[in-house]
Amino acid sequence: MAENATHHPISSFFLVGIPGLQEFHSWTGIPVCLLLALTLLGNTMIITTVKLEPSLHQPMYFFLCMLAMNDMVLATSPALKMLAIFWFDAHWIDFDVCLVQMYFIHTLCIIESGLLVAMAFDRYVAICIPLQYTVILTTSVVIKIGLVVVARAIVMVLPCPLLIKRLPYCLKYVIDHSYCEHMAVVKLASATTHVNRVYGIFVALSVMTLDLGLIATSYVKILQAVFRLSSQNARSKALGTCAAHVCTMLVSYTPALFSFLTHRIGKNVSPSVHIIFASVYLLVPPTFNPIVYGIKTKQIRVRLVGLFFPNQKKNSENSNIEMQPLC
Repeated sequence: MAENATHHPISSFFLVGIPGLQEFHSWTGIPVCLLLALTLLGNTMIITTVKLEPSLHQPMYFFLCMLAMNDMVLATSPALKMLAIFWFDAHWIDFDVCLVQMYFIHTLCIIESGLLVAMAFDRYVAICIPLQYTVILTTSVVIKIGLVVVARAIVMVLPCPLLIKRLPYCLKYVIDHSYCEHMAVVKLASATTHVNRVYGIFVALSVMTLDLGLIATSYVKILQAVFRLSSQNARSKALGTCAAHVCTMLVSYTPALFSFLTHRIGKNVSPSVHIIFASVYLLVPPTFNPIVYGIKTKQIRVRLVGLFFPNQKKNSENSNIEMQPLC
């Protein structure tokens, strides 16, 4: 059997789902479905609100719309396969389809990280050099930043499926995961995977080091500018404009870092724990982001209230309360 398998490369993989928790798959599908529905609804509302409200046609809201669109695609791809596994026992996935899913998931994750850097830069310009905000962050500059973020992700992740494609897959076809993840697929190869592992680590470390470094630099500059303000109220308002962005970063990077480390050094971590965190990384931030920005951004909150409760919007407009900037 093994000898025959070595001469017949496998054409599909078997996705286990969550190892050790297979008997709870039908119940696990409920929160996955709920998170997907909330992601699509919340991010669609954010995009629609920004599109319909002329006062929101500003760079910071354009970045927010980019993040919302990326979040919807990022959550949909793994969630649909998870639901197929949990509810319909559709565990098998074609080899090439698996590589496509893996490519898009990792590409969208890097785009997500790049957009968080762009939003940190937006906050830096708005707080540290506000008089030049409209000069620096023009519409064309915002578009160029978005294109650079997407191009970087496409170029960095493209070698991963190409390097996997050259490997022989003959004996192992069971992936202990709920979607096609790079290291989970690499581990099944029937050959040395040193190049794949090194490149995967290089991409992960370079993205996180560069992006977190740029974000940290932006916020150091922001804090320096904020604490130079004489008014306590002004300092509170300036810091309040960054609260949602900081929360989004924590929710995005914490499970991502945990997933990266457990794949490589967390040998004692249960596979089910690792996969749950890997799924949380893809499903929770896209659900969390529109809720945070919708609550913290008064312009968006007022517009949403106006869509569902027109009378309350009129009362809000008559109150002349100063609007709080995007967080």
